[in-house]
Amino acid sequence: MASSTGSGGAPAEESDQLVIRPLGAGQEVGRSCIMLEFKGKKIMLDIGIHPGHTGMEALPFVDLIDADEVDLLLVSHFHLDHAGALPWFLLKTAVNISTDHILYTEADLEASMDKIETINFHEEKEIKGVKFWAYHAGHVLGAAMFMIEIAGVKILYTGDFSRQEDRHLMAAEVPSMRPDVMIVVSFFFGIWFETRNDELKNVLLVLGVDVWNAHPREAGGQGDPVHEHSARYSWERWSLPDPLHVRVPNIRELHEREDQEIVVSNPFVFKHISNLKSIDHFDLASSPGMMQSGLSRELFEMWCTDPKNGVIIAGYVVEGTLLSGASVVPKMSVDYISFSAHTDHEFIRTLRAPYIVLVHGEQNEMGG
Repeated sequence: MASSTGSGGAPAEESDQLVIRPLGAGQEVGRSCIMLEFKGKKIMLDIGIHPGHTGMEALPFVDLIDADEVDLLLVSHFHLDHAGALPWFLLKTAVNISTDHILYTEADLEASMDKIETINFHEEKEIKGVKFWAYHAGHVLGAAMFMIEIAGVKILYTGDFSRQEDRHLMAAEVPSMRPDVMIVVSFFFGIWFETRNDELKNVLLVLGVDVWNAHPREAGGQGDPVHEHSARYSWERWSLPDPLHVRVPNIRELHEREDQEIVVSNPFVFKHISNLKSIDHFDLASSPGMMQSGLSRELFEMWCTDPKNGVIIAGYVVEGTLLSGASVVPKMSVDYISFSAHTDHEFIRTLRAPYIVLVHGEQNEMGG
């Protein structure tokens, strides 16, 4: 909590205090939900679910607030730990079927879309006296950092961000103005990462080991560079030209060529991709990256007892998402090579915010 004082050092009025209250992701990773209260305004930042829990247990502690008093809800990006509870929250006052296991139906999800407004990056908006605009956050496509201004006080909420540029994604922008308060994710705060090239070299070293079979990936996330660069390696090792660089000098030409090719050929027939002739040895990228459910979880449980198999974990995994207490002992090889799309220390140093609030991280990492 950051606060101000009146003239002569007298205690400030309650509405003059900037109150920052984590309803989730205070000293944990998951269910990000941060409440700001200042000058009578109440802003919610993200509303995710915890990947290690299900149903109502996965929700942020929104029962601590009056939902009707929230003036503005800003969602940084589409990942479930930042946006997964949004349909439930938007419709929580309506009659729905929330149970211990089901938070909302597909119909609820569709109905919630009518209450969501999208904005462009750098587009300044003002709602009930609260100004805000968004910066590119890197991390995943569409991820945003929000600068919020209330009565001249600027608060930057980073959400998940990365200053590491990728082939499909620009790096997080550094705002031109210094915020008074910065709320920053911190679950990799005490860790320094290798360069992307070093990360890729490590992956290729593991790929050369016969026991490697699969690695989990985040949907639209960190499995993509692993898979893409593995494919590129087969071109570069034989000194073959990169077809994208040769054929696509600009994006307009790309669309023109694709339009022409669709007329005469099937765009989903890839000449460099072929079907497996056997399943004795193969590599597979699958989501979700935390392996809490879905295909990656099912494959892990099927393969983990065979020492001929292996897994590369390419990002952060929340405690409690693997095997959920099952007694199976993994015998496969496990490699952790982080393709983190998260925090950058230099970004924090550059902005030099007078107040920094750490969220979305474990206590040990926050102290690092």
